[in-house]
Amino acid sequence: MPHASDRTAGHVAAIDVRNRTSGDAPAIEVRDLTMRYGSLLIMEQLNFSVARGEVFVIMGGSGSGKSTLLKHLIGLKKPAEGQIIFDGVDFGNADDAGRKDILRRMGVLYQNGALWSGLTLAENVALPLAEFTSLDADAIDEVVALKLALVGLRGFEEFYPSAISGGMRKRAALARAIALDPDVLFFDEPSSGLDPISASRLDDLILELKASFGTTIVVVTHDLDSIFRIADRALFLDITKKTMTALGSPEELRDNPPSDQVHRFLTRSSEGQP
Repeated sequence: MPHASDRTAGHVAAIDVRNRTSGDAPAIEVRDLTMRYGSLLIMEQLNFSVARGEVFVIMGGSGSGKSTLLKHLIGLKKPAEGQIIFDGVDFGNADDAGRKDILRRMGVLYQNGALWSGLTLAENVALPLAEFTSLDADAIDEVVALKLALVGLRGFEEFYPSAISGGMRKRAALARAIALDPDVLFFDEPSSGLDPISASRLDDLILELKASFGTTIVVVTHDLDSIFRIADRALFLDITKKTMTALGSPEELRDNPPSDQVHRFLTRSSEGQP
């Protein structure tokens, strides 16, 4: 798949729709993963895969390890045991060049957006392009304008994060996350702090990225509306059993729950509130 560094300035204005679903190998495989903070066990024996081009949701109550799992998937934490295989490569044991290649093929939207407050939206989106590509300044400006337009922020290039709404900041952060045309996009609680309309708009963008570009998308959330709207499959982390106890489409898990915890979570009875 071509990256931004492979393009010339004349090509960046066109949206390049790619087929990223070829081949049977999953985008991500998690094998016998155990997560710890020191001696504290967070989760163990996690085994699952994320198919290319699907929206995969990680769900569970507060403290179940959702964000910790995300940190493992994006390489911020190493497994206590087990492996995370990214497109056939063992992420945890990759050399520096291999890790850099994997990281370049990921995009991450953090819970708070993590925009640099002293930079304009255009400058924020330009950061990964300047770091990971050899594009000249004019080509970077074209890519930045395209990405901001894709998330509905055309004309806001020179605004600072403090001058726009929370929903717009999340969309600007998404523009930065897709700057390098990543194979896999990760979202950490994307609807957190957003009003229902802004949250729904972000869900729309997630579905558009999947439909238009075949992007593989992993979302950490406990927002039920979002889970049922965007997820092809969902993984449930059980804080009591400290392992995964369900994997399937949200509708299947709701209608045929494998445990009371999954049923309560997906139907939001009082004990199931996250």
